[in-house]
Amino acid sequence: MRPGTTTSRGGAGSRAVGEERALASVAAGDRFQNGEPRDLPRLWHVTLSVSGGLAPIAEVRRALEQLAHDHPFLLTSRYAEDHAEIRYWEEARDLHDAAAVALRLWGEHRRTAGLPPWEIVGLEVIDRATYHQRIAAGYGPAPATPVGVHPF
Repeated sequence: MRPGTTTSRGGAGSRAVGEERALASVAAGDRFQNGEPRDLPRLWHVTLSVSGGLAPIAEVRRALEQLAHDHPFLLTSRYAEDHAEIRYWEEARDLHDAAAVALRLWGEHRRTAGLPPWEIVGLEVIDRATYHQRIAAGYGPAPATPVGVHPF
């Protein structure tokens, strides 16, 4: 047996050494819903808001720049001495996965990027279509919002 594999416990899935495994097809309806693949990753627009005690503004900027360097998926960060907002695109299977990644982002990179010890006070995760609908309706950040780290 190869390392990292498990043995079968008998039944229909058991086969003798060298015996070919039967291939089974999967109906297209099992993989697709409304003509779209169910398990393929999608793009989600994430806005993460953090807040806390006062921190030197230069240190906040440097920390957000370091986070953006470590994770180039970050589009825009805005900051002040007691709060910040990070916007980026996340590729995930569903909203739950995108939100879980976003909720870990600040804490997991607090030490490595030198982020202030602030708490997450807001999270918005929307799909790509909703993001573009908002932009078309005049809501949300203007498409010309500069990418990078900027003060509020």
